[in-house]
Amino acid sequence: MIRLSVRCRPEDAERVLAELLELAPGGVEEDRASEYVEFAIYGPPGELPEIPELQAAAGAGTVEVDSTEIPDDWADRWRDFHEPVVVGERLLVRPSWLEPEEEVGDGGELIEIVVDPGRAFGTGAHATTRLCLELMLELPRADGAFADWGTGSGVLAIAAAKLGYDPVLACDHEVSAVEATEANAAANGVALQVSRVNLRESAAPWAPTVSANMTAPVLIDVARRIVDSAERPPTTLIASGLLASELDDVVAAFAASGLIERERRGDGEWHALVLSL
Repeated sequence: MIRLSVRCRPEDAERVLAELLELAPGGVEEDRASEYVEFAIYGPPGELPEIPELQAAAGAGTVEVDSTEIPDDWADRWRDFHEPVVVGERLLVRPSWLEPEEEVGDGGELIEIVVDPGRAFGTGAHATTRLCLELMLELPRADGAFADWGTGSGVLAIAAAKLGYDPVLACDHEVSAVEATEANAAANGVALQVSRVNLRESAAPWAPTVSANMTAPVLIDVARRIVDSAERPPTTLIASGLLASELDDVVAAFAASGLIERERRGDGEWHALVLSL
């Protein structure tokens, strides 16, 4: 396993992160210090961007680019960093190797989601996923079909199924994400329709309610494709994975398809939108 890291000046961090997520849409590790911000990508040799690609993406704000080989037991030790996440006192997302919990808050029963991320992005702990889950819980009563675009490890799709949406459709361009979502759906006892789709080039599975936890460039491309191909937009779209500086551009892109901003919400540097017709 290889770890590729990029250090940049704090004032360049948002731009560098946006560029790096183009190369690694599955997500990056982030470490902040007073003098720099470091982003890291993990993967097997041959499946990661080349160092020159990282340098070009980071641009003038680059402080240092490095490649490190990770010890053989990394695949076991990374589990230490995954903790259960409770959202809205209704949902519990936990990795399979931790014990289940039955109550939270005033003693109410939790909707529990068990996730093994594998090599796909999404354990429920990241702010972008939490924001989506929070906003999903606040939607009117679950009814009809739900689609999760860029599903990662399937957390949002599984949550939708457990909240009562049916059918639930999930898609992702990465093979590892499709495999992880199918495995996690089976572990949670829910039925998902999972497909491999390049959302920048092909139509996403349609549903009246959609979650899309992706990067801003991908979301904007999806919005433009919907307009250019005259596809039917969803009735409600929760879009996450956004930095503050990207929100207005995403809102404008989807407005062309008739989807209007109803709410924006932040968690640290990350933000999410609720858009509807």
